[in-house]
Amino acid sequence: MMRRYLFFIVIISFFLQLQIYAQSEKAPRYYVAHKTSEKIIIDGKAEEATWKSAPKSQDFIDIAGEKTPTYQTNMKMLWDEDYLYFYAKMEEPHIWASLKQRDTVIYYNNDIEIFIDPDGDTHNYYEFEMNALNTVWDLFIVKPYREPAPIVDSWDIQGLKSEVFIEGTLNDASDEDEFWSVEVAIPWEVLKEANTHNEIPKGEFWRINFSRVNWDFDLNNSSYSRAKDENGEFKHEYNWVWSPQGVINMHEPEHWGYVYFSEKAPGEEEEFNIPMDENIKWELYRLYRAQKAYKEKNGNWAKKLSAINGETINVEGNKLQPKLEVHKTGWNIWVKSPFTGDRLLIKDDGDFLKQKN
Repeated sequence: MMRRYLFFIVIISFFLQLQIYAQSEKAPRYYVAHKTSEKIIIDGKAEEATWKSAPKSQDFIDIAGEKTPTYQTNMKMLWDEDYLYFYAKMEEPHIWASLKQRDTVIYYNNDIEIFIDPDGDTHNYYEFEMNALNTVWDLFIVKPYREPAPIVDSWDIQGLKSEVFIEGTLNDASDEDEFWSVEVAIPWEVLKEANTHNEIPKGEFWRINFSRVNWDFDLNNSSYSRAKDENGEFKHEYNWVWSPQGVINMHEPEHWGYVYFSEKAPGEEEEFNIPMDENIKWELYRLYRAQKAYKEKNGNWAKKLSAINGETINVEGNKLQPKLEVHKTGWNIWVKSPFTGDRLLIKDDGDFLKQKN
């Protein structure tokens, strides 16, 4: 009797965990970036009429998607034939920064970060960071950190324009500030390098996310620095993002938001819906992470999808049956889309492929 009772407890616990997991797997946010015909002056202020007409993003949220940040953050985006433009405004009562050398670890200061994956395969993406001194760190990442691959730290955004505006006083602890804002222009000629085609993505979407790193601070002779705990260790930073990751890790690009590039002017209505194949893609990445976890626990890859709860996936009422192919050098999981007829495939290193029907 006791054994049967324990069995039911285990089963109920298992389904509760599945429910909690399903609730945490929220769809990424999306944003429509409009085309501007107005000349944009990069001064950190975004005072042009086209900026004022551009939609403001949702308030940033804690990276796990559960907590409301202490200070509000919002972003906007625009584009023209030459540049992709970013604007972010960050409420902050104490604006400080100390790092002045390019390509140093900027997130050791409070910063704003932009992540861009043009083709949405989670590989070959860009990371850009800047602090309130307009010191930048730009790098090209071949694969997410979960997979062994080089990080091209020497890569620079040729033709980059960036500027900071501060409503307050930088590095002055004697008063309270209001906000700092940044304006960034990245040439398309740089961004197109990691796209599937060498064109501006008009009428297409990219995977993009924003992260704001914020630290508690200490004051020493009126100088700001990252706060330390009673053991002399730096306290953990806060990570506030546009589209919640669901985990404390920006380097899971499958969670990033969707940015659609509209040819309509700011203020004009534009409809964008995340394509249904992307819903399948999220499920494939869930199986990818489960397969990685299986190997970490057991020392080998699962040979059957039933071992990682992947025999079927449900997408908008469609019950799909993925296929797992294990080979000498790894594995892949694929499924045929009922929406497009395309074959959607994820490899053992997380690389995503769409094979046209």
